Amino acid sequence: MGVADLNGSTTINLAPPFPALRRGRLETLQVNLGYRCNQSCSHCHVNAGPSRTEMMAADTIDLVLAVLKARAIACLDLTGGAPELHPGFRDLVRQARRLGVAVIDRCNLTILSEPGQEDLAAFLAHQGVKVVASLPCYIAENVDRQRGDGVFERSLSGLRELNALGYGDEHSGLELDLVYNPQGAHLPPPQAALEADYRRELADRFGLRFNRLFTITNMPIQRFAAVLRQQGQLEGYMTLLRQHHNPANLAQVMCRSTLSVDWQGFLYDCDFNQMLALPIGQASPRAHLRQLLEQDPAGEPIAVADHCFGCSAGAGSSCGGALS
Repeated sequence: MGVADLNGSTTINLAPPFPALRRGRLETLQVNLGYRCNQSCSHCHVNAGPSRTEMMAADTIDLVLAVLKARAIACLDLTGGAPELHPGFRDLVRQARRLGVAVIDRCNLTILSEPGQEDLAAFLAHQGVKVVASLPCYIAENVDRQRGDGVFERSLSGLRELNALGYGDEHSGLELDLVYNPQGAHLPPPQAALEADYRRELADRFGLRFNRLFTITNMPIQRFAAVLRQQGQLEGYMTLLRQHHNPANLAQVMCRSTLSVDWQGFLYDCDFNQMLALPIGQASPRAHLRQLLEQDPAGEPIAVADHCFGCSAGAGSSCGGALS
């Protein structure tokens, strides 16, 4: 599949395709509870925003819990949109934790100050939920340019609230990781060096702490692809990703151990494939969550396309940051 297939142009891509992959043991179920969000970020591959209405039904949430138990899955990774806006979010977290499943909340930080969410941070702490929070820079201008006016100050407020509850303290057991996305059509800088910069700047300027920084490559799909196309940078960005493909990263790409579930319960090899409607293993008809009650997906082929070079380029990229 070429750039043309992903983005609607007629250009033919004759470059070598992304290498074939097969799934390993399923360790993480990444569940998209819906596309509604209190922000509309320029790099968002989900096209999430306040006007989106897609939301997971209660019986599908029950099925998520059944699959976690049946497959003995270690981690439930909750995403959106803003997953916390789903009315069943807290009950899902409680029940998953009762099963002994680790829970990740992919939090945009500003949700903590939304009306009706005043006790959200305390709830996350009480349940021992790992928070992975978006903070694309430690400079206000850069954050607000990417995520909207005032987002930086609201993000700092959210971090202060989490820190006050023990998040980011290495002795508390409450893990707070931050996520960096590049501002434009380039690869992230080295993760370790940037983490040191974040740690110094957030501590010195604001008295804030966190556990780790994840650098994540912007994927050339959906809203970000549209921005690149308008700027005439899409083809160049795809070339950049291909030229920096690192085969050593293939052993650790997240699709080998994670399955993505959309708000309707359909399965995808990753969150990015979900947004491109590429079903798991390119199966037809689409595989559904209920199939995991009886079927182990280990060893199955993974659907790959040109956007996958975003995960293998340079130091690699996953929902847990750089791969190498």
